[in-house]
Amino acid sequence: MNTGPPAIEVRSAWQVYGQGETRVVALRDASLSIAHGEVVALLGPSGSGKSTLLSIMGMIATPTSGDVLLDGRQIVRAGQAMGDLRRIRREHLGFVFQKANLIPFLTAMENVLVALDIADVPPAAARARARDLLAALGVADRAHHHPAKLSGGQQQRVAIARALANRPSLLLADEPTAALDGKLGRQVMELFRDLGHTHGAGVLVVTHDHRALDVFDRVVELEDGIITRDEPRRPVH
Repeated sequence: MNTGPPAIEVRSAWQVYGQGETRVVALRDASLSIAHGEVVALLGPSGSGKSTLLSIMGMIATPTSGDVLLDGRQIVRAGQAMGDLRRIRREHLGFVFQKANLIPFLTAMENVLVALDIADVPPAAARARARDLLAALGVADRAHHHPAKLSGGQQQRVAIARALANRPSLLLADEPTAALDGKLGRQVMELFRDLGHTHGAGVLVVTHDHRALDVFDRVVELEDGIITRDEPRRPVH
């Protein structure tokens, strides 16, 4: 069990849009923490608040009220950002989306190198890191292929390698298997589990796919902006 501070902790977060008759409460007093090495599924119907919570945890938006801590360090207090959120995202977070969003005129290796260049990693170390990540994700033999020459599953693996390039404390994935068939989708979910447990990052995966929930350490469910379920499935390593 990891006894250090959580990779991410959201405390009593509210997100309110508009005022008066146009007021919409997207998130209601939501509290959620994810430990290092813990892999969590986030479920909920459309409009339940999943995207809002993901945006708050990804430092893309600040809540109307509530606190956010990253590795035990306060990033948001009472709805106010306490630092450069763009820098924090770049240095500590990794993102994977429904579409791989690879740069089409760059090879798989070059797509990963872009993230390392943004992180100011020296070229030799960057190439070594990119090679290691592509190998760990089973696409080393596709390193010099452009996205158009990769299958959907291979593209998503390259996207995951890119997200892991900066050794993030927290990896956030938004419907990463929506464009994949059931078999490939499960393989990607298992990959997130293995990466979280091996690399020690906290992992949050937003998904509608109930078929692969057994691979997760916890399942969290949102409805009408409220966390209605937070169920451990196995001990966290």
